Amino acid sequence: MYFLQMSGFPGSGKSTLARRIAKITGAIIVDHDISKTAILKATEGLDIGMKSLGKISYTVDWDLVEFHLSQGHDVIFDVPCLYSEMLDNGLHLAKKYRARYKYVECFLSDYKEICNRLQNRKRMISQISETTEELFISALNGSKRPLDIKYLVIDSSQSIESYLHDVLDYIKEE
Repeated sequence: MYFLQMSGFPGSGKSTLARRIAKITGAIIVDHDISKTAILKATEGLDIGMKSLGKISYTVDWDLVEFHLSQGHDVIFDVPCLYSEMLDNGLHLAKKYRARYKYVECFLSDYKEICNRLQNRKRMISQISETTEELFISALNGSKRPLDIKYLVIDSSQSIESYLHDVLDYIKEE
C-alpha cells in the first residue's frame, strides 16, 4: 500500500498526473480542490473567511486520506504542498497505516505556460484562474519537500507520457 502526496503550483499538472496514476493503479484520489469547492458551495452566503475555509477543507481532506488508508487503499493526495504540516501529516499517516510514503512534485517553471494552463483549464470555483509572477516564484521557492526520504520531481512542461513510467516505477519502490 502507498500514500502518494502530490505537490506543485496550480496548473502544473498534479490532477492530470494523479488521475492517470489512479486509473492505472486503482488508487483513490483525495483532491483538495474538490473538497474546497464543495465547502464553498455549501457555505455560499455565509461569512466564512478564506483562511477558515482552507482549514476546514484541509481537515476534511486529511480525514478522508486517513479513512482510505485505514481501509487498506492506495491513496493519492492532490494538493499544493506549501506547508510543513502537510509533510508531517502525510508521513505520520503513512507510518500509522504502514503505507509506503511517496512524494511527487510537478515542477513547471515557465510562468507564461502556467498562466496559459490556468486560463484554459476547466476550473472549479476554488481554483485560481490567474497569478502574478511574484506569487508564482514565491510558491516555487516555498514548496516543501521531505528531508530524509527519496522524492521525485518531474518536469511537467513535458508530455505526461515522458515521465509517467518513472513515476509509476517510483511508486512501486519499497
